[in-house]
Amino acid sequence: MSPRSLETAFTGPEESPGFLLWRVTNRWQAAQRAALKPFGLTHVQFVLLASLTWLAADEPVTQRRLAEHAATDPMMTSQVLRVLEARRLVRRRPHPTDARARALVATAAGRRLANRAVAAVEACDREFFAVLGGDVGGLAASLRALAQP
Repeated sequence: MSPRSLETAFTGPEESPGFLLWRVTNRWQAAQRAALKPFGLTHVQFVLLASLTWLAADEPVTQRRLAEHAATDPMMTSQVLRVLEARRLVRRRPHPTDARARALVATAAGRRLANRAVAAVEACDREFFAVLGGDVGGLAASLRALAQP
C-alpha cells in the first residue's frame, strides 16, 4: 500500500463534515432541480420568488433586504430579478418611504407559481430527508446554528 499523498486529519472522506456536506448538497440540489423543472424555475429563482412572497406580507421589500434574507449575492440577485420581471412574476414599484429605493412585489402570477412550487420543493425535502426519520428537527437545528454569521 502506498502512503497517502493528501495530508489530511481524516482517515477518509466519509469522516470529513465539509466533504460530506458537499456531497449531500450536490444530491439535494439535483433533487430540487428536478422538482422545480416543471415550473420553469431554477433553484435560485424559486428561492428569491418564494422569499419575496414570504417577506412582502410584512412590509415593502427592497432588493437589498431580499438578498440579505436569501443570503444571495446582490449582483446575482439583481440579474435573477430581471429574469423574474421579464416573466412577469415580479414587479418593481416606487418604495413608499425611500425615494432612492424600489419596492419589489411578486405579481399574482408570481405568488401562484411560488405557492405551487413550494409544495413541490417541500415534498422533495420530505422524500430526501426521510432517511433521517425523527432526526430531521435535529438536522434543522444544526443547520440554523451553521447558518448564523
